[in-house]
Order: sequence, then C-alpha cells, then structure tokens
Amino acid sequence: MSKIALNFSRWFVGVLFIFSGLIKANDPLGFGYKLQEYFEVFHLNFLSNWATGIAIILCVLEIVLGALLLFGFWRNQVTKGLLALIIFFTFLTFVSAAFKVVTSCGCFGDAIPLTPWQSFTKDLILLVMIVYLFIHRNKIEPITTNLAWQKRLASIVLIASLLFGLFTYNFLPILDFLPYKIGSSIPESMKIPDGATPDEFLIMYQLKNKATGETKTLSDKDYLKLEVWKDNNWEVVGNPEKKLVKKGYDVKIKDLLIADASGTDYTKELIENPYYNLVVVAYDLKNTNEHAIAETNALALNAADQFNIRTVLLTSNSAKDADAFSKKMKLFMEVFYADAVPLKSMVRANPGVLLLKNGVIVGKWHYHSLPSFNELSEKYFTK
Repeated sequence: MSKIALNFSRWFVGVLFIFSGLIKANDPLGFGYKLQEYFEVFHLNFLSNWATGIAIILCVLEIVLGALLLFGFWRNQVTKGLLALIIFFTFLTFVSAAFKVVTSCGCFGDAIPLTPWQSFTKDLILLVMIVYLFIHRNKIEPITTNLAWQKRLASIVLIASLLFGLFTYNFLPILDFLPYKIGSSIPESMKIPDGATPDEFLIMYQLKNKATGETKTLSDKDYLKLEVWKDNNWEVVGNPEKKLVKKGYDVKIKDLLIADASGTDYTKELIENPYYNLVVVAYDLKNTNEHAIAETNALALNAADQFNIRTVLLTSNSAKDADAFSKKMKLFMEVFYADAVPLKSMVRANPGVLLLKNGVIVGKWHYHSLPSFNELSEKYFTK
C-alpha cells in the first residue's frame, strides 16, 4: 500500500510540475507580468525589470524538478527542491487568497485560470504529497543508476526547457490561450451572447447616524426599500462600492477602450473596419524596439500606398510622450491610446503586429518574425 501511495504521489507531483512549467514557459512574458504584480504587493519593484528572466528560470526549475522526480535521480536534492518550491508557492497563493491582492496566481498561465482559493487548495494538496515524498525519499528508485546517463538525461531536460522558454519569449506563445488569438473576432469577444446572464451587482452604501455616530452598510435595494433616504439623521459617507453578488457570463474582452489624444472613443471604428488594417501594439514606447518600429512604419507606408490599408499604433503612453516618439521616428501610422493591460494581452511583444479584417485577427506577429511587405501582400492583400 505504501508503495502505491509513493508511486502515485511521485507521478502526480512530477507530471503536474512538468505541466505547470510547460504551460507557463509557453507564455513567459505573461508569467512575468504576473510576477510583477507580486513584486508590487511585496514592495520588490526593483525586481520588475528582471521579471521575465525570473519567470523563465522558475519554469525551467519546475520542469527539471518534475522530470528528475519521475526519473528518480538525486532524490534527496530533488525532494528538498520541490519542498522549497511548494512552500514558496503555497505562501504566495495564501497571501493572494486571504488579502485579495492578486486575483489569479497564474499557476497554469491563461490555459486554466484558477481563483486564489482554488490555487491555495491545489498547493496544499501538493504540499502534503511532497512532504510524504520527502519523508520516504529513500524508497524512490531511479530508472537508471548509471551516473553518465543520469547527467545526460538531466542536461537534455534542462536545455530543452530553457530553449522552449526562450523561443516562446522571442516568437510568441505556441499555444495562444488569450482572447486575441488568431481567428478570434474582437467585436464578438466583447459582446454578451443573446440569452446569457450578465454579472449581477449591488451598490453598497456606508451610512452614518448624525445623532448617535452609529454606522452601517446597506445595499441600494435595502436603502430604497427601507426608505432610509427619508430619515435626515442618516447620511451617506464615502463613495458607494460595487459588490458582485452573482457571477454571470464572462465576457472574453471587457477592458478594451481605444481613444485618440483628446479622449474620443475610436474602439468601434478601429475594430470593426471591414477591410484589412494593421494594428501595431507598443504598450511601452520607452522600452520598445525602435528598429522594429521603423520596419513596421515602412510596412505601413507601402500598405497604404499600394493597397490603401490603414495602420494604427496603440500605446499606453501619454499623448505627450507618444507625440515626441512619433516625431522622432517619423511615424506614418496614426497613434491611438489604450490601457496597458489589454495591449499586453493582444500580443506578447513590444512591438507586436496584428492584421485585422472585419474585426477578426487573421495574422499576429512578434517583431522578431515580422513578415515583409511582399509576403503580406502575396498572402493577404492580393487575394
């Protein structure tokens, strides 16, 4: 019985660590964004510039430790490493759940979103299993006792996982789990389907009695039902808060608003363009690749001249900074503004390029794999 429990724990933990590491390594930049949220919570902002590098290292560590556990190599060091990692992850997920500081831990990237409490529960189960493995580590049998082969297999896993993370960082995720993946319609992703129930909210008021100093909280429904507003002794203090009481249909894209420098909303016009149009996403112009911006600018000029194709650049920078950048780079494309969060989800690159037609994403590229104008025209524009 103990052997069955040991093997089950070994396979469950090993496979889950490999799966978790691969899912996050598929999108290391996204995992890096999640780490930056944790850095802000713990006032470790000085680590933000290295977030993606740390993300890749953590992914590699998960994959390697999971694989070595399955191989049964260096059982003492591996179980200690797994124990240290799971204690660290359990602490993070508990902080997220208890204090509601990070709404999603990113344990399985965007492939399997988990709530903070679900993540914490998952880590507690893993913690129990890894403690069991650590206690009985001397019973773990390696698949080979040949030291040379152990080193070869460990090296293969280490190099392969590292190369995988570097590849997806430089050429976009292989599997795109975000709502802006190729083939998706942005306008449709922003709608609630017919018959679907939207989220239900209550507006919560903080009330204070002028005479007694007593305070209480009431929903907008109770506030009207009990006719508290007629009693001059009670006054609303602070700002009303919105409270989710029933989760409805989860709209895939709910935070996209594109505006010009004066704040005019251009979202509908840009995402529902019935013709081909290029969208260059550079959420941070201060750290964008300027050589790639110059390439996309030339691409935009050729596309406009030969096929009358509109190209826009989306950024989260201020209008002042964007105008200075536009003049510096002699940009031909129009500049519009959006929040950094949806821009980071659109494409994991700075800059990245999307090709839209009637709101559908028909092409998406990292600046390292940007196609030439001839390639674009042959594949899309001349058809």
